[in-house]
Amino acid sequence: MSEAVRLSYDVSADDFTHAGEASGAIKRTLKKLGIDMEIVRRVSIAVYEGEINMVIHANGGVIEAAISPTCIEIWLKDKGPGIKDIELAMQEGYSTARDHIRALGFGAGMGLPNIKKYTDEMKIDTEIGVGTTVYMKVNFT
Repeated sequence: MSEAVRLSYDVSADDFTHAGEASGAIKRTLKKLGIDMEIVRRVSIAVYEGEINMVIHANGGVIEAAISPTCIEIWLKDKGPGIKDIELAMQEGYSTARDHIRALGFGAGMGLPNIKKYTDEMKIDTEIGVGTTVYMKVNFT
């Protein structure tokens, strides 16, 4: 691959029927490109966690990815309420998910910690009442 492959997916709020489609499509693309399966697994987990967070907390949004010969960069962009306390949100087990979301098996408070765990780089840019962009990068080497 000589040029970056660019992908973009819309994520709908509260749409658990289609939640995971973007992360699945990115996973299939990486496999087709012959990326190492351990890296595919890491990317899939990180993107899925972010995608579910967008469905649950952020009124949906857009996932954009750029795949180059050396890495994948992903931007999760939403127009949700923003993250009030990033440090707190990064703690394993902390969740603001409502009870009906937890009853569906989501909202365990592992989304952002897992994104950090499975990526080589992660940045959160958030503004209360405006939205959040989560940037993640996974190197292929």
